[in-house]
Amino acid sequence: MRRKIFALTGAAVLVMTSACGGGDETEEGGLTEVTVGAIPIVDVAPLHLGVEQGYFEEHGIDLTIENTTGGAAAVPGVVSGNFEFAFGNVTSLIIGRQENLPLKVVSNGVTSSGEDGNDFGGIVVPEGSDITSPEQLEGATIAVNNLENIGDTTVRNSVEQAGGDSGDIEFIELAFPDMPAALENGEVDAAWVVEPFLTSSMENGATEIASNFVDASPSLTIATYFTSEQMIAEDPELVEAFRTAMHESLNYANANPDEVRRIVTTYTEIDQNLIDKIRLPNFPAEVDQQSVQTIADLMVEYDTIDEAPNLDELYYE
Repeated sequence: MRRKIFALTGAAVLVMTSACGGGDETEEGGLTEVTVGAIPIVDVAPLHLGVEQGYFEEHGIDLTIENTTGGAAAVPGVVSGNFEFAFGNVTSLIIGRQENLPLKVVSNGVTSSGEDGNDFGGIVVPEGSDITSPEQLEGATIAVNNLENIGDTTVRNSVEQAGGDSGDIEFIELAFPDMPAALENGEVDAAWVVEPFLTSSMENGATEIASNFVDASPSLTIATYFTSEQMIAEDPELVEAFRTAMHESLNYANANPDEVRRIVTTYTEIDQNLIDKIRLPNFPAEVDQQSVQTIADLMVEYDTIDEAPNLDELYYE
């Protein structure tokens, strides 16, 4: 039976620790069962490669990957103890930390490629649009996958950097798979998309007008793997083992882009021809903490949060 670390009611955390700490240890092999919540997208390819390459097993971990819909599901999953670790974007973690949730980043997850016009996420406009640059998005309707998250935050920044006013942009929430059709139908003036939807949108005639991640920071840490303070207190050896295995997995992915493209076919339904064309992110092992601070500052500037939390408290050292 899986342990229950603690339950969350609003911003209050009620600790209900069980006698055992960390994941469940199996009777045979001495491996510790660990569940990671992760959205099934290209960004988590290193996690799947790490399992396949045996990095987690080498460090005593029997890893199960449970699909989530993103940070909104991953954060409560970790806080409630359903996941020992999870993958989530930095805006979700900053908001969680500002709400006094006991979240700790243990490893980098995914980082911008740093190449303007060749990143794995960008702002696109439909074929024939009069909009050719970010400042022309003033007053536009733009699709993002989640409101008040990393998409709209970095899109606003791109508009402001180009000399525009992002105050009257209307952001609407659409799932990434629905965005290409929304562009073609004229439902939105622009969309923020990530791979593989960036490549598929451009193949359907859309034009990329900005690399919003790169505009925010050339080495923007976009998402990380995280756990809870309670998990660290109960089983620091397991947390260290997970972090070590995760770093090995990220280094392997960074050095083997063909392996990244191959493993994506095993946990998504993305067509192989499309996978061969998409732009890959970078997978450095370490978080670029300055870039995360930049995102926190932008969230304050655009009133997503009232004030930036102390980000030193966000990182497991």
